[in-house]
Amino acid sequence: MREINLRYVDEAYDEDGLLTQFDIHCDPDYNFAYDIVDDIAINDPMRRAMVWCNPEGEEHVFTFADMKTWSDKTANFLADAGIGAGDKVLVILRRHYQFWFTALALAKLGAVMVPATFMLKEHDMTYRLNGAGIRAVIATAAGDVASVVDNVIDECPTVQTLILVEPAGAGLTERDDEGNLITEENEPIGSALSGPDGICARSAQRSGWLDFNTGVRQASSLFEKRETRAADPMLLYFSSGTAGNPKMVMHDALYSLGHLITAKHWHNVRPDGIHFTIADTGWGKAVWGKFYGQWIMEACVLTYDFDRFHADEILDLIERYQVTTFCAPPTMYRLLKQEPLDEHDISSIEYATTAGEALNPDLFAYWRDAAGLTIFEGFGQTETPLTIGNLTNSTPRPGSMGKPVPLYDVAILREDGTRCVPGETGEICIHIDPHPAGIMMEYYRDPEKTAATMHDGWYHTGDTAWEDEDGYYWYVGRNDDVIKSSGYRIGPFEIESVLLEHDAVRECAVTGVPDELRGHAVKATIVLAPGVVGTPELTQELQQWVKDQTAPYKYPRIIEYVDELPRTVNGKIRRVAIREADGTNKVAEGLV
Repeated sequence: MREINLRYVDEAYDEDGLLTQFDIHCDPDYNFAYDIVDDIAINDPMRRAMVWCNPEGEEHVFTFADMKTWSDKTANFLADAGIGAGDKVLVILRRHYQFWFTALALAKLGAVMVPATFMLKEHDMTYRLNGAGIRAVIATAAGDVASVVDNVIDECPTVQTLILVEPAGAGLTERDDEGNLITEENEPIGSALSGPDGICARSAQRSGWLDFNTGVRQASSLFEKRETRAADPMLLYFSSGTAGNPKMVMHDALYSLGHLITAKHWHNVRPDGIHFTIADTGWGKAVWGKFYGQWIMEACVLTYDFDRFHADEILDLIERYQVTTFCAPPTMYRLLKQEPLDEHDISSIEYATTAGEALNPDLFAYWRDAAGLTIFEGFGQTETPLTIGNLTNSTPRPGSMGKPVPLYDVAILREDGTRCVPGETGEICIHIDPHPAGIMMEYYRDPEKTAATMHDGWYHTGDTAWEDEDGYYWYVGRNDDVIKSSGYRIGPFEIESVLLEHDAVRECAVTGVPDELRGHAVKATIVLAPGVVGTPELTQELQQWVKDQTAPYKYPRIIEYVDELPRTVNGKIRRVAIREADGTNKVAEGLV
């Protein structure tokens, strides 16, 4: 390991090994693809960058030299297709290895990558293509993404180039009752696609679309370096859109360096290990855990190109590849918990982290007791890297998201901009004067939202929390999610955590329902565990369960049982959808 990361950071520690200083710096022409990936490729070419596999049995081990070669070929192919500096390119590639080729190639060209999920429908697609002024689309041939694009392309005049990627699998291959793959006669599968000659081997044929794999294989591997600037736009994400249309979050190249603290001091990756973050590339969490920070740390990442989450497969992968550091949202830890852990050897995991949702204390305790793993929680947004977390050498408190990381000046503020005292709920805000690395540039094409969020020297996250006497932050909820009832401010997370500890509850979302007497009444929308039936008796039992473990005013006066919770295309629970439904159709059953 050449410790490339130390070129870009000044850091210091206290006597207990806790990080106390983390200041980022770089040259004005810094570029992640050139200065990190290509540098490693030239000076340490055989270092592993990514182990990639899919349920079909295909596997590739990509070195940093491989990543340079394939990204250079991809950059030449995209340049020949007319893509250049400043162009916005929508990238929908699931977990295909072609995503990494594309991301590096676009950075080398100075273009702006716009990742998106494969679950978009026509309305979602039209909004993104027109909203961001997309110049080109690079999409997977798996599923119906290409059809969705074709259905709306006539309404999207900025799109000039369509490029299709054939993934040769992606976990979509049918299986028989024994789990064996069902393939057409003579169709290559598994090991037949592996090895150097299997990369980008299969072509994709669709009218109006260029074939990525064929174009990249035929392209030259000699790429002439382009001039780029660290302050130029590099990455644009659409926020999860829990309310209204998603915002367009624009980042410059310094965003990649912001994730150095994510990988080094939270994920705790090491160059001789292998890191596994479970995230689709359409989510911001993918570049948190499968790209920027890990490669700045010269570490290897594991990518599993699957379609549907199967807990037993994930546990098998951890054992097979001897995963050393692991990150997943709490929902996936909960699904993994349902598997018999004694049938899987996950002892290779040295460090475990979680983000995306608040971690319930019961889940923290289970993994500590059942697997000997302390889960280190962290907090950030599409607009930021890790900003609050339980860093290495810290002592997590179950239910707390940790302390502000040294890279940022974070505070909990009242509506008037003054700082809250310990125990007082307020908004999490980040000081942006001067503007630190990793915090978004702006909400693209929306100066009003940008001004409403970034003002008076602070970036206002929209998330609320309180700080204890020792500096630990405790999540309460989004500003819109906080329930104001009878003069109390009630955060949904605490009630959800209590309900999830009950054996009858599989998932839940807590919201406020309009109430003439209280302003709002607390409501719990619950997905029950398999085999459990919602009855008036169970409703009373759950209400009492909450009363016994929290302040009495917090218990859900309304409980509704549903088959599933509404979610965004990125999988987050849409409490706003529940609130909207209840605003016109109040649920009376369960009211006491």
